[in-house]
Amino acid sequence: MPKPPRFVLVTGLSGAGKTQALHFFEDFGYYCVDNLPPALVPTFAELIARAKPARNRIAVCVDARTGEDLANLPNYLDAVAELGLRPNVLFLDASDAVLLRRYSESRRRHPASPAGSIDEGIASERRLLGPIRGRADQVVDTSALTPAQLRERIAGMFAGPREKGRIIVSVETFGFKNGLPPDADLVFDVRFLPNPHYDEELRPKTGLDPDVRDYVLNNDTAQEFLKHLRGFLKFLLPLYAKEPKSYLTIAIGCTGGRHRSVAIAQEVGLLLRDLHYDARMRHRDIDRTG
Repeated sequence: MPKPPRFVLVTGLSGAGKTQALHFFEDFGYYCVDNLPPALVPTFAELIARAKPARNRIAVCVDARTGEDLANLPNYLDAVAELGLRPNVLFLDASDAVLLRRYSESRRRHPASPAGSIDEGIASERRLLGPIRGRADQVVDTSALTPAQLRERIAGMFAGPREKGRIIVSVETFGFKNGLPPDADLVFDVRFLPNPHYDEELRPKTGLDPDVRDYVLNNDTAQEFLKHLRGFLKFLLPLYAKEPKSYLTIAIGCTGGRHRSVAIAQEVGLLLRDLHYDARMRHRDIDRTG
């Protein structure tokens, strides 16, 4: 019996990157439809399921341009499930400040507030999208992502078949004083480790420098932490893969995001590769000095 097609529903806030995302899906070989009315999602899914020749990769975008019926999208997805298809819902989000800036730069009207302010449109859209956000399989916050990083994130989730039981792991470092990464799945606080910030010679450097790495890692506490972390990830990652979950973000934080978190993250990347996982690294705050 042939496998059902992979059906991805892309939705989220206006200005969060849905148009870019749909272009990336096209690059990955998906048949894409933009601005599909929510009520037509079950009909479209049924046509796809019966199509000959079969299409095995489909991505559709449904968003606020369709109006108030967007709030009923979860019900339409239930109807799709009755056809034997399970849409994978990708929700793209961003902070209000970033959305406001992007819309101000584009000088376009907001689809959820064509006669009102952008602020009102964002608030209205969040209300409409609340139910489907709760149903999302993946939520990606694009506030701090470049287009290339968004493409990489989508590629990790949807670009091709992955080895059974394996997921792509993104290791992201950050400084607590700059806020937590909004899309983190697991967060580890390493502020208990020796802080190179108080060494005048090490302060200008980062956790990528060997002497900073040695300062952070060459003690029993750091080695014991890495030992337990290895066992924890070895146990946990296969369980995430069974969800199925194709992309996992591990966030590691210290005070400023330049020394301890970076040194530990580099070690985590090595142990993930040793466990045969595809590990990708991002040091969010490494260049911040304030």
